[in-house]
Amino acid sequence: MDARSVDRVFAALGDPGRRDLVREISARGSATATELAAELPVTRQAVAKQLAALADAGLVAATRRGRETRYELTPQPLGEAMAW
Repeated sequence: MDARSVDRVFAALGDPGRRDLVREISARGSATATELAAELPVTRQAVAKQLAALADAGLVAATRRGRETRYELTPQPLGEAMAW
């Protein structure tokens, strides 16, 4: 993992809202932005923006299922950042 990738992981996890999303997705296994927003004191649009930042860091993967997009954790970048 290169330094920029490590920077993206740490920057993504530096925000408490994104850490909350990681925790919630971890507990659920997968979730949509709408499901996550229902559990948090933020809008669906805010959740979608935070999920995009997590996806840019490689920490979540989006899978389209019908009309919804489900997000799952991809722990490999976190493991690589820890090893760094």
